Amino acid sequence: MANVLVFAEVRGGDLRKVALEAVTAGRALAELSGGGSVHALLAGDAGIAAKASSLAQYGADTVLVLEHAGFAQYNPEALAATVAQQLGTGTYGYALFSATAQGRDLSPRVAAKLGVGLAADLTGFTVEGSTVLGQHFNMNGKVIATLALSGSPALLSVRPAAFQPAEAPRALATTSITSAADPLSSRVKVVELKQGNTGKLDLNDAPVIVAGGRGLKAPENFKLCEDLADAFGNAAVGATRAVTDEGWRPHSDQIGQTGRNVSPNLYVAVGISGAIQHLAGMRTSKTIVAINKDKDAPIFKIADYGIVGDVFEIMPALTAAVKAAKAQG
Repeated sequence: MANVLVFAEVRGGDLRKVALEAVTAGRALAELSGGGSVHALLAGDAGIAAKASSLAQYGADTVLVLEHAGFAQYNPEALAATVAQQLGTGTYGYALFSATAQGRDLSPRVAAKLGVGLAADLTGFTVEGSTVLGQHFNMNGKVIATLALSGSPALLSVRPAAFQPAEAPRALATTSITSAADPLSSRVKVVELKQGNTGKLDLNDAPVIVAGGRGLKAPENFKLCEDLADAFGNAAVGATRAVTDEGWRPHSDQIGQTGRNVSPNLYVAVGISGAIQHLAGMRTSKTIVAINKDKDAPIFKIADYGIVGDVFEIMPALTAAVKAAKAQG
């Protein structure tokens, strides 16, 4: 039995969906290791403690609250020092992060401070004795590697959407903690956060993604993807690297090996051939629908459903069908 420390990501003063996913994964890890407690570390500006109840609702036995004006934005140095200090108490067998941009920056810093290993970007895990066995996509997603991580504390990060948030209510228990380093004295500071697509779902938070490729032929034709995403109502629009390199879409929309890794419930690939670099970032999607006029396009090899045809004919019809289905409830 070992306790689990989960880092709960915050953006703009709100918990991110990946924070609830991480707590759910932490709950699973605690159960697999014999039933330890889950502690979630919640850092932010004054008032962030109000978000602790959501973490308890998803399985955190205790929420460690770190309130300081210096954590209004992500502060890598002070957070790494604080997480490492908590783990250094010997209370925890595991620490769990989200494999987001923030988690990919923070978790290696913590591992380096502690001199321990890190199994990153896992899509699942089991526990055998004192060893964590984690599944990690390798070789552009063509191979699933099993990583064995022993030692304590063992550090893991989980891919966004690999674990769906599952309620496991606990009585709310909070503990205030202090920072191990003055965040206002950090050498590295996030001074501004610029968010694209304000008002739109983030790719890592969207249960549905409609992604377009060069098969759309021109940037203005991405309206077909936007229309379908709007019809779903809970969808975000993504793109391939070829498209973002052409300047058709912002790089923040890029999905693939050098872009975002996503695992939505539904991924609609529109005019995307299926280069391995793109597949590396989306092949863990729960259901994949591919639309392409080339029946031999590689995307069809991993698609659950495939439509061979002209995207300019299929997309309006598909959007109309989704709207009709939604109207019928």
